[in-house]
Amino acid sequence: MKKTALLLAALAAGASLSAQDSTYSVTVDFPYTSKYVFRGIQYAEDSVQPSVEFATGNFYAGVWTNQPLTSNIDNEVDFYAGYGLALTDTWKLDAGVTMYYYPELDSSSGLDRETYEGYVGLTGAVAGFTPAFYAYYDFTLENFTYQGSVGYSIPVGERFSLDPSVTVGYVDNDVGTNYTYWGVGVNLPYKLTDKATLTLGGQYAGNDLDDDTIEDENFYVTAGITIGL
Repeated sequence: MKKTALLLAALAAGASLSAQDSTYSVTVDFPYTSKYVFRGIQYAEDSVQPSVEFATGNFYAGVWTNQPLTSNIDNEVDFYAGYGLALTDTWKLDAGVTMYYYPELDSSSGLDRETYEGYVGLTGAVAGFTPAFYAYYDFTLENFTYQGSVGYSIPVGERFSLDPSVTVGYVDNDVGTNYTYWGVGVNLPYKLTDKATLTLGGQYAGNDLDDDTIEDENFYVTAGITIGL
């Protein structure tokens, strides 16, 4: 997903609104990426990836999309929902499900127009670092993915920060080749207002697949704005 995730780690500047005893927030994201890379594999070149997320209490749900700007590549729409449970002051359990939907895909090719993936993860904060460990299972493709990541934020003034991150994952395919992937990135979020953050970033992603049709290394840049409504 991510979508968690992986392509643009903007600082969410969501505005919280009170309704009776509940609190909720809505955040919209408008990023551009020079390549769409998911779990170490490039799926498209220049793309925009708008998204919207709703959150209330420990529950969240959202829609994320990839819309290619160049070449004849199918678009993608992901619907997700999850729940986070605090285990301690610094560690949280996160679980949910994602539907990956490819509306332009020709289903006569034998590929699935939609797949469903469940996930469970552990996220935390340790000495300024933000580690995360996730396991995913795609019920349609019947494959497992295991991913670990860690990020760090270095404040630079009141509105700006430098946010490096590292990701390593492993895909265990039911049909096809298993592979390891990794990524290193740096994001530069700048707080425009209390409700809007502009983020620029540079990313590197790789995999150990022995396939001439798949790039084993990708460098790409991202730019976008996150707004709380």
